[in-house]
Amino acid sequence: MSHKRIPKRKAAIAVGGVAALGAAALLLPNANASQSNGDAATPRTFKSNDVSDVASMLASQLGDAFAGSYYDAANKQLVINVVGNNSNVVNQIERAGAVAHQVQNSTAALQAAAKTLKTDATIPGTSWSVDPKTNEIRVTADSTVTGDKWNTVESTVKNLGSGVATLSKSAGTLKTFVDGGDAIFGGNARCSLGFNVTAGDGTPAFLTAGHCGVAAAQWSDAQAGAPIATVDQATFPGDGDFSLVKYDDPATQTNSAVNVGNGQSVQINAAVEAAVGQQVFRMGSTTGLHDGNVTGLNATVNYPEGTVTGLIQTDVCAEAGDSGGSLFTQDGGAVGLTSGGSGDCTAGGETFFQPVTTALAATGATLGAGDAGAGAGAGDAGAGDAGAGGAVDPSASAADPGAADPGAVDPGAGGDAVDPSASAVDPGAGGDAVDPGASDAAGADAGQNATHHKSHRKHQ
Repeated sequence: MSHKRIPKRKAAIAVGGVAALGAAALLLPNANASQSNGDAATPRTFKSNDVSDVASMLASQLGDAFAGSYYDAANKQLVINVVGNNSNVVNQIERAGAVAHQVQNSTAALQAAAKTLKTDATIPGTSWSVDPKTNEIRVTADSTVTGDKWNTVESTVKNLGSGVATLSKSAGTLKTFVDGGDAIFGGNARCSLGFNVTAGDGTPAFLTAGHCGVAAAQWSDAQAGAPIATVDQATFPGDGDFSLVKYDDPATQTNSAVNVGNGQSVQINAAVEAAVGQQVFRMGSTTGLHDGNVTGLNATVNYPEGTVTGLIQTDVCAEAGDSGGSLFTQDGGAVGLTSGGSGDCTAGGETFFQPVTTALAATGATLGAGDAGAGAGAGDAGAGDAGAGGAVDPSASAADPGAADPGAVDPGAGGDAVDPSASAVDPGAGGDAVDPGASDAAGADAGQNATHHKSHRKHQ
């Protein structure tokens, strides 16, 4: 059997172009490590990747008094919501280095309210998630929710009681981001690889969005090309939006990284749980690199195709062509796969993501390449070292609308390896994003050296 070596355009997970990141900085993996101030009553500073473990521990210890948590990114502190004024509960929270915040609504009360919304307001174009910062459920209705539909949602929210939920109107349309992309092709769909994984049977595979996995059974690396991977499992709609796709050649070599353009990659070290308030980065073949924050967990989204539950809500923008892409943290934590949302990267909007941890648990896969990826990072033509450094400069990798044929995999593409001495994204850099209206993915920059990680189902 031949040992097919997938070029880093396939293996390292990249995008067609990188847009300006604003003031955000992608720091080295060891930056912002959790620290103790030496005083049990003084809040600790946490890395965002660490807060979910501490929050889970406190949730278990506090029982009904626990009413959610969030990450205060400005102060690098973990805030724990509590119902009541029990000094023992507050002491437990402070001993863990977190900050106690007294709130009105218990977890049980918010869960009951979400159940009512599911029963009475499951209308396409609506979504809701718990916002622990406000201790309320945040309900959103898009521009298609009008007339009697709007009245139903509005009355349902009002009947939940004061301070339980808020309702807002979105100017956009809630949808899966299903056009564009230039990474893998199946039938009439074109999608992009999310994160490389090792399937439960030890074979190489990758995760992408579920609405991609239900669109076609086999996927190739070029339009009308021979299949290289076959869908093993797919979930959409329902309890998530994810699929596991196995490479047809079990000797396929992959690695575990997000390529952020210009030969620079961020090594993905582990799957991590999202935390409200956490800063996250999204790569997209249409709009490139954008950052934002997690704003809600366990979100319910009522797409036209059906209801999806258990998603991460963010204020990161996205557009058609970005669906299925990698959501990750600055220090290499895999957080999610782009599912859908509303708005765009000009006016802003909100985007929902499938948690990677849930997708891995459901499919039995393990993040990363495992033994199959050994050596994949070295010697690849045109590929940067995925493990080198943690900094990225988006200035030299904007999508070029006149660039290469998206159907061709160019193993020699790419650029210089990551400079490990760099420490932050150049906030003034970037370039024009790929035209989201283009359906032939001509915006793929020939200088990119890894698979785009958005999944898109093309509407005919």
